[in-house]
Amino acid sequence: MAHDFPPLTNDLILRTARGEDVERAPIWIMRQAGRYLPEYHEAKGGRDFFECCRNPEIASTLTLQPIERFAGLLDASIIFSDILVVPQALGMVVEMVEKQGPHFPEPLKSPDDGQYSKVINKNVDVAAELDYVYKAITLTRKKLNGRVPLIGFCGAPWTLFCYMVEGGGTKLFIQSKKWIYRYPDATKALLQKISEVCVEYLALQVQAGAQLIQVFDSWAGELSPLTFKKFSEPYLAYIAENLPKRLAEKGLERVPMIVFPKGANYALDSVCNLGYDVVGLDWLIDPAEAVKIRGNRRVVLQGNADPGVLYGTKEAISETVKEMVEGFGGGKKGWIANLGHGITPFVNPDDLKFYLEEVQRLTSK
Repeated sequence: MAHDFPPLTNDLILRTARGEDVERAPIWIMRQAGRYLPEYHEAKGGRDFFECCRNPEIASTLTLQPIERFAGLLDASIIFSDILVVPQALGMVVEMVEKQGPHFPEPLKSPDDGQYSKVINKNVDVAAELDYVYKAITLTRKKLNGRVPLIGFCGAPWTLFCYMVEGGGTKLFIQSKKWIYRYPDATKALLQKISEVCVEYLALQVQAGAQLIQVFDSWAGELSPLTFKKFSEPYLAYIAENLPKRLAEKGLERVPMIVFPKGANYALDSVCNLGYDVVGLDWLIDPAEAVKIRGNRRVVLQGNADPGVLYGTKEAISETVKEMVEGFGGGKKGWIANLGHGITPFVNPDDLKFYLEEVQRLTSK
């Protein structure tokens, strides 16, 4: 189904992601649509978090809030949704508990717990199960009116797997480690299942209007270099290889693909070979070091200021941006500015505005 969207007036991030020379570094912020914005709470009202995700009108309103507040300062929007809609599509119950985060009342306990075989064998109708996401994307593209491109996303298989076995966020990752060291084959089978759903989900997001996609491997850093190569990297590679094929089958053009394996800077060299156009970096790696590791490969880097700098002074923000711009080579090629992870809930929006302005100022020189 072809959509008639308004023409794009700012394609800076798309040109950068394709490796072109640009006039300045594009910038967007992970979790830019979210709790730090007062208008987010007004629009959300008394609705449950997932209720907002499932309501295309609300999801599109939330997606557009930072674009409207920071007009001319953000070069991309990212659809308001959550990585955990994929486990929901796989048949698992996920709730968002106020002040606690996501909660799975019945996480996967072992390959023999009954639920595992149901998830593995479920014939997931990705189009029907996640239809509300595609509707939100199409509506948002129309409302954006060509101002900036729209990013679609999913969680990486390893990160989704962690949530599915832990039952929510965790600091110890006991269940995840139990699975990979006790049930490696069953773990790999589930990771493959998740990967296949992710490919179809991302393809349908592009069909609905997403112009770039990002794969969030938020828990990549919980793996060792050895286990990352076994339980994360092959499935990130599967998505990078198979999404363009799926888009071609649908008669759709390939879109730039971003991967963000948070905490896995030890694997940056091999991640640059996975087939993604852009590799996201957290704040635990020096930009100049990342550039050195990338070498002359046609991979664009994204990131990577410490999100905590937004609680600092303007001087601290300026200094951080200056060092980041210099480390990434000035911002005229090969770098998309962002934070090293999502913006946190108590940031003053004016401090984010200053950060965005500084990135523009220092990369426009």
